[in-house]
Amino acid sequence: MEETLRRQDPGTQTLTTRCCVVGGGPAGMMLGFLLARAGIDVVVLEKHGDFLRDFRGDTIHPSTLDFMHELGLLDAFLALPHQELREVTAQIGETAIKAADFGHLPTKCKFIALMPQWDFLNFLAAQGQHYPNFKLLMHTEATDIIRAGDRVVGVAVTSPDGLREIHADLIVGTDGRHSTVRAKAGLTVEDIGAPMDVLWMRLSRRPDDHFETLGRVDAGHVFVMLNRGDYWQCAYVIRKGGADATRREGLPAFRSSIVKLAPFLSDRVEELRSWDDVKLLTVAVDRLKQWHCPGLLCIGDAAHAMSPIGGVGVNLAVQDAVAAANLLYAPLRRGQPTLDELAAVQKRRVFPMRFIQGLQVLIQNRIITRVLASTQSPKPPLAVRLLDWFPPLRRIPARILGVGVQREHVQTPDAGAR
Repeated sequence: MEETLRRQDPGTQTLTTRCCVVGGGPAGMMLGFLLARAGIDVVVLEKHGDFLRDFRGDTIHPSTLDFMHELGLLDAFLALPHQELREVTAQIGETAIKAADFGHLPTKCKFIALMPQWDFLNFLAAQGQHYPNFKLLMHTEATDIIRAGDRVVGVAVTSPDGLREIHADLIVGTDGRHSTVRAKAGLTVEDIGAPMDVLWMRLSRRPDDHFETLGRVDAGHVFVMLNRGDYWQCAYVIRKGGADATRREGLPAFRSSIVKLAPFLSDRVEELRSWDDVKLLTVAVDRLKQWHCPGLLCIGDAAHAMSPIGGVGVNLAVQDAVAAANLLYAPLRRGQPTLDELAAVQKRRVFPMRFIQGLQVLIQNRIITRVLASTQSPKPPLAVRLLDWFPPLRRIPARILGVGVQREHVQTPDAGAR
């Protein structure tokens, strides 16, 4: 990597690298690590000073665990604190349904690992640091793109060192659903919409709690609880834009609605002392019509924001990163990837993204919208009851959740100097 001061403006520093990844989320960190491992100079930008943010995607699915296995990192990764989810249970009205069984997946790990996302990202960052051509810049935020003609050649950023420009043969936007990179590039976003938002919170979990990870669907309510060891990570689904109305009803009313859905929490809902303990996730489902332009590629949420249904967003983003690394490490060794080489990434990943988004939208519109509008306790649809009657059918949702509809495998070499 080469770093020089631009003489015409002593306050502006310029860093030159082969690939600049904007955003230190799952897609960005995995892509940066894989490219550095393949011998490519790469800079990853993260606007925060650490990865410690609550209620992000904290489910590491079997497909991602397979990548860790292929990289020889699985044992070290699973040494981190985590819980293992081997089946998914749903309570629909008064009926309990086992909806997915991961025990038959064609993967190394037949479970979902529940792990704070910051642990996942810190792990990838630590692995990247083994390679001298991996550079992670914290407190560094991309504010604009830099063009030369019709080609993106860099990004302007703010950092503790002052204004900086980073020039690269390829800029990859992995900066989430509110991506600055895609907005500045003028890439067209197709907004599919979502009829719901989610209120996230945590409540303590006790040794005598007999309930495992589950979802509860009842009249006007959807409530999901993830077993995180010593606490429950809880998602309370509300109508789109309904957060202010929920707050106006008051915290005691909100606590009471939780107890109706999960009575065993009655002795701990007081842990929600104020609305500061309840975080709002504004749900968005959208996608770019074209993920790329000359010198720029978007992947992960920057290319396609997913609904939280199924918790698959992190793993789709990681699959995007693996596919992008597989397809682009050789072109990056030569220099600037061509537009066709960038288009190959979208071509590879667009079908699994559209399939999962389509399934999420179907569930949102056909099930969740009706449940939130209903005043009567719902009954499980026939398709869901079949999962309970015929256990082998549970392998189908397990396959979709755990692996997706198109598997990726790490094909990049370990060519970087450790």
